[in-house]
Amino acid sequence: MFTPPYPIVTPRLVLRPFTEADLDDLHAFHSLPEVTRYLYWDARTREETKAALDRKIACAGLGADGDALSVAAALSGGGPVIGDLTLFLRSREHRQGEIGFVFNPACQGRGLATEAAREILRIGFEGLGLHRIHGNCDARNTSSARLMERLGMRLEARLVENEFFAGAWSDELIYGMLAREWRASPAASLGPGA
Repeated sequence: MFTPPYPIVTPRLVLRPFTEADLDDLHAFHSLPEVTRYLYWDARTREETKAALDRKIACAGLGADGDALSVAAALSGGGPVIGDLTLFLRSREHRQGEIGFVFNPACQGRGLATEAAREILRIGFEGLGLHRIHGNCDARNTSSARLMERLGMRLEARLVENEFFAGAWSDELIYGMLAREWRASPAASLGPGA
């Protein structure tokens, strides 16, 4: 079972496992329709957020295909949780992972999601030894697409009208990065916590 060496400290954030004390912070953005507009779940009630938080607390390590590692991104200095990041182990045999992220819109536009997601890629490539990490998003979710591009992930596919989502057919974008691309990227050269 792989567990990252917590806490992971970046210039402005602390990445750590979720705790029960994170309920209010998580609910502050999981309850917003504009946050969940392109996700596979609707804006959550407090009870639904509590159930999701319980699942996140249980996702503390990666060992088998299908496992998920849930990571809270909190502002440095004891600030609130503003981000919810996930690294999925899709195939141990083929060393494949998937990244996911949800951030409080009150903290968007400052590079915090990029700062946090870069460390999730580092966990996958340098900690877990993955060969490839991908991320998917609805093509209308331009914020997520731009974030993956800032991370140095490349657009691998556009699946046209791939899913019937929120009452309409939507395209899905698939971004990917290989371990060798990670090692050559400016993000990797910044070093852990940079």
